[in-house]
Amino acid sequence: MVYDAFVLLSFGGPEKPDDVMPFLRNVVRGRGVPEERLAAVAEHYMHFGGVSPINQQCRDLLTAVKADFSENGIDLPAYWGNRNWDPMLEDTVAQMRDDGVTHALGFATSAYGGYSSCHQYWEDIDRARAKVGPGAPQISKLRQFWDHPGFVEPHVDAVRQAWEKLDRRAGTRLVFTAHSIPVSMAQTAGPTGGRYTAQLEETARLVAAAAAPDLAYDLVWQSRSGPPQVPWLEPDINDHLAALAEKGVTDVVVSPIGFVSDHLEVLWDLDNEALETAKKLGLGYARAATPNVDPRFVTMVRHLVEERTAGRARERLGTLPVWDDCPGGCCPAPLRRGSK
Repeated sequence: MVYDAFVLLSFGGPEKPDDVMPFLRNVVRGRGVPEERLAAVAEHYMHFGGVSPINQQCRDLLTAVKADFSENGIDLPAYWGNRNWDPMLEDTVAQMRDDGVTHALGFATSAYGGYSSCHQYWEDIDRARAKVGPGAPQISKLRQFWDHPGFVEPHVDAVRQAWEKLDRRAGTRLVFTAHSIPVSMAQTAGPTGGRYTAQLEETARLVAAAAAPDLAYDLVWQSRSGPPQVPWLEPDINDHLAALAEKGVTDVVVSPIGFVSDHLEVLWDLDNEALETAKKLGLGYARAATPNVDPRFVTMVRHLVEERTAGRARERLGTLPVWDDCPGGCCPAPLRRGSK
């Protein structure tokens, strides 16, 4: 297969206060979420001036990837398209068509399998191509990278650096977080179910073993957004901190392994809400960084491209099976009510 472009696929975010509510309506379109709920979430964005950091993080990543491609002889023009805000993927696909692109490789800013984290990007691609119509380029999504050294190793170093900020008392615990999803979605993730949680569990194991083998660790969840009657993955990070404090834990290192950059859900849910919870409980608290534009992460993007273009061997640390393209019927869409 010949590929003639690269496209960064991401979630998108508002870049000024007037963008916030239209952006949130895009995120929940078709789900019947009341305006008052959106207004409450909008306050999280307003806390940061109505600007989500994710778009600038994508710009920074794309700049770094372009430079890495150039330095390593990969001659692929690079584009960027979002699911929920400018630049929208359909506009990017239209530009790619106008530029003569026929078949691009897509890199999604999510390491894991599952509906929202993987399969929905295929839906985004299909919808964008349908809207552009004749001549729309094909886009093949690069594989999930939960166990690639370029993703795992930056998390390892970040945990070590966060741990150095604490007193390293015997009561320290390592807490990994990822975005909670409906239990039904977790059960149907991957060709045989459970893919999202299994991959996260393996990433947690890999990071803990390399960064802090003497620390006990947990994998918990954050950023729940569904109605209370719909079961989501638990425990929530704040509830878990309270439970740890009751057991005598004195300090926590919190590592958001579910994320590739320090976007708003990391900054709000961990650097505001979870930090405040820890303070109330008297817990020492240090939050580890995400990869962002760590050179190893940037190199990983190139390596994933080279797997498809130059027959490069896969770089892996874990044991779970991987595939180049998601199998048909994998990670079905959930019911609209209560899904993210």
